[in-house]
Amino acid sequence: MTTDGLVVSTRARFGFTAAAGTTDDARIRDVTQALPPEYADQLFTAREQGATEQQLQQIAADGLARMYFRANNSRAHGLGVEFTDVERLDIEL
Repeated sequence: MTTDGLVVSTRARFGFTAAAGTTDDARIRDVTQALPPEYADQLFTAREQGATEQQLQQIAADGLARMYFRANNSRAHGLGVEFTDVERLDIEL
């Protein structure tokens, strides 16, 4: 299946780690973000291969980290994003 990408909308706890040991305490955030097509491809492939819900959430989290928190990797290089306590996760094509 090919797509122009997808939109992830979630309410979850996000925390951060960055270079030199800096951190931002985790807190609940509402985030809605368009992700590029490669994340749709990864999600569909993983699902077809029997990925767990946690593995699928990690793919979405990686996309959110790249596009939302690191602005398509144009800033905050080295920022690690923790994605836990997912209250809601909606994915739309």
